[in-house]
Amino acid sequence: MLQPKKTKHRKLHKGRRRFAGKASRGTEVSFGSFGLRALEARWITDRQIEATRRVLSRFTQKGGKVWIRIFPDKPVTSKGQEVPMGGGKGSVDHFAVPVKPGRILFEIDGVSASAAAEAIRQAGNKLPIKTKLVKR
Repeated sequence: MLQPKKTKHRKLHKGRRRFAGKASRGTEVSFGSFGLRALEARWITDRQIEATRRVLSRFTQKGGKVWIRIFPDKPVTSKGQEVPMGGGKGSVDHFAVPVKPGRILFEIDGVSASAAAEAIRQAGNKLPIKTKLVKR
């Protein structure tokens, strides 16, 4: 799955789960003709990004191209089940990316409008947030 090659610190604070406002960066379709825009705020994991990428690449086949506009660089830790309180912070379990509403998550190009609409619809089903299709 996607994860950083190198990080300055292995574990990070969770941070405030305060997704106030809309995304200020990455809100325009820049590379492809069609994009998948987030309508809600949520953490998206590396596994969810990979599942979405597979759906989009299946639709584009050899003619199209897929751009992933987000990268999971936030380590999420977890402790094992039935571990007593204390004992420090758990080990890194997976990586996630905090997403705000308005952020473009994926872009595709080289496919017809109808195929792109179906690909984006199926890709949105793989994510834990509401999404919509946007055109350049």
